[in-house]
Order: sequence, then structure tokens, then C-alpha cells
Amino acid sequence: MEAVLDNFDLVVRAFGYTLLLFVIAGVLSLLLGTVLAGMRVGPIGVLARAASVYVTIVRNTPLLLVLLFFRIAGPKIGIRFDAVDMTIGEFRINNVFTACAVGLTIYTAAFVCEAIRSGVNAVPLGQAEAARAIGLPFGGVMREVVLPQAFRATVPPMASVQIAMLKNTTVCGTVGVLEAFARMRSLTNDYPTQRVGIFVCFAAVFVVLVFLVSFGASRLERRWRVAS
Repeated sequence: MEAVLDNFDLVVRAFGYTLLLFVIAGVLSLLLGTVLAGMRVGPIGVLARAASVYVTIVRNTPLLLVLLFFRIAGPKIGIRFDAVDMTIGEFRINNVFTACAVGLTIYTAAFVCEAIRSGVNAVPLGQAEAARAIGLPFGGVMREVVLPQAFRATVPPMASVQIAMLKNTTVCGTVGVLEAFARMRSLTNDYPTQRVGIFVCFAAVFVVLVFLVSFGASRLERRWRVAS
């Protein structure tokens, strides 16, 4: 505990990087996952198969390999993020952070896609047929009729996906981002006699963060259920 208190500013900054990764990858994976879900349920066979292949490959690939690709292998084939170098408050967004955010987005989007697709399948088919009958194109049917209902149905599984991603941010510490896991590892190396206390403190913060995400999802689900 003393080690955490003595380095409190570093611990706060580490969890700041964790939350930045969570927010950025969460928003981008939601957008990409929605597009992929639309491709999978859409009428264009080539796009549906492409999205299916993407989901199958990414879901069965360990996250660490995805991050290592964008961190190490990607630059060797021209996938670079060297142009990204900015500062947000005390947080530096550089090529390493960007590579991890992209890797998390690519990985999580596959799970978001499946969660949304399950919600789309829960929407009564007659509603989509009625929308097409009045002249709405596929994009209009998805945007105006299907997706609003699908998102309501996918709040619980989507919360699970986002909670998993929050915990998956710890993998970024292995490839150079000084997020919570990397800072915890550093502190346990510097204060070997306080390892148990350090582990407990960091685990407790993650428990609180997961609880907040779960609580927010529960409130959103309840509000949408009342609205419907």
C-alpha cells in the first residue's frame, strides 16, 4: 500500500492511459462492429462473406498477436503510426499507444459485430419487411427500424464485450504502453516486499471500474426498456 501511495501520481496516470484506451477503442470498435454487423446481415453476398471471414479470423486470434502485429510486424509492411504524436493533458498519444488502440479496436469489433448481429436477429422479420414494403432501402431499414431495436436488445452482451475490453487493456502493457498493468509490474519490481498490497490495490481499482461499466449498462437497459 505504501508503494502505491508514494507513487500515487504515477498510478493515476497509468489508469488514465487504461481509460483512454478503453474509451477510444470502445467508441471505434462500436462503429466498426456496427458496420460489420450490417455487412453480415446485408443482401450483398461478397460483403457478408468478407465480414464473416474477418470475424472468424479475429475472434480466433489471441489479442497479444494482434497487438504485436500492429506494434512490430505492421511497420515492416507499411502500416505505421509515426505521424501520431500529440499530448492530451499529461498523456502522450504516440505511435505505440495508437498501435495498441487500433489493435484493441480491430479485435473488439469482431465481438461487437456478433453482439449486434444477435440483436438484429431478435428484431421481428415482419418489421423489416414492412419497412421495405413502403420503399425504404436496406440502409434505411437498418438505420430507422432494425438497429434502434437491436441496440436495445444488445445492451447486456455489449456490456460484457466492453468489460472484457477494459480488462484486455492490460495486454497493452506488454508492448510498451505504460497503462495500469505495466505500472503495477514496475512497482512490484521496485518494491518486492509489497507485492501483495500492490496487487490488491490495482485489482480493487479494476473491480470498481468494471462495476461502473456494469452499473451504467444496467441503467441504460432499464431506461430503454421503459422507453419502449
